[in-house]
Amino acid sequence: MKSVMGGLAVLALAIGPAAAQETKVTIGISGWTGFAPLTLAKEAGIFKKNGLDVTIKKVPQASRHLAIQSGDIQCAATTVETWIVWNANGVPTKQIFQLDKSYGADGMVVRNDVGSIKDIKGKTVAASAPGTSPYFVLSWMLKKNGLSVKDVTVVNMEPGPAAQAFIAGQNDVAMTYEPYLSSVRAAPQSGKIIATTLDYPAVMDTFGCTPKFLTENPKAAKALADSYFDAVDMIAKDQAKAYEIMGADVKQTGEAFGKSAQFLRWQDREANKKFFAGEFKTFSAEAADLLLETGVIKQKPDMEALADTSFIQ
Repeated sequence: MKSVMGGLAVLALAIGPAAAQETKVTIGISGWTGFAPLTLAKEAGIFKKNGLDVTIKKVPQASRHLAIQSGDIQCAATTVETWIVWNANGVPTKQIFQLDKSYGADGMVVRNDVGSIKDIKGKTVAASAPGTSPYFVLSWMLKKNGLSVKDVTVVNMEPGPAAQAFIAGQNDVAMTYEPYLSSVRAAPQSGKIIATTLDYPAVMDTFGCTPKFLTENPKAAKALADSYFDAVDMIAKDQAKAYEIMGADVKQTGEAFGKSAQFLRWQDREANKKFFAGEFKTFSAEAADLLLETGVIKQKPDMEALADTSFIQ
């Protein structure tokens, strides 16, 4: 009997770890300050605590949908309007929680002699490719000033290189975001920030996954949302440590990261519920119209199928 019981105990030990195996998921993000709580959730062991084995890959926004389409990543972080573009172009995805809202963290930088956005007509603008957030923000700002992307010459550059090139004297205008926007703040001789999302609130980031992943892994999807909210709680409780961890990922000190972070707001669970109940729908509708107008999409996707809010409850 003793040997049988011993055998059962060994069997239980063998089965135990397998039963508690963490769900593997690969997430695509960029170095944008707003996505940093996802890095914090990984580095601080929050994902692991919630039963997830997360791999985070830095994938440029312009090709993030290709990584989803290929199966290289299952989930991603990006701006609200980008999910519209992906779904309209045959890459089905669903947003499951909101990450952040930009409060001056995304902007347009111009040379010091430019007086207004209307004055950039005919100038060269460095911005990411169509279908990305910087290109969309450019389109949004131009439209609000009676112009369109046809009135400027767009040179495709990612936000980091765009800021560096602008400081070095290349291009008349650049679209960039934190932490790169602060490098222009620190070099006033090169130019100035003429407008940000404080003037044009058009950047809000969400996290989403493929419908296949959500259907097959509903508990993991809930754990992803919970982990993000846990990370936001950690930032509130131990800001210095959290900033140090998040800053290290983009080669910033905790103090420098904190300066970038002041230009955005991470969204907790209650803010998420409020956002998806109202602003999400109105902004998505206006964004879809602009994306059609600028030719980024040819037709609107099913606007009702863009999000699944069950995981933030």
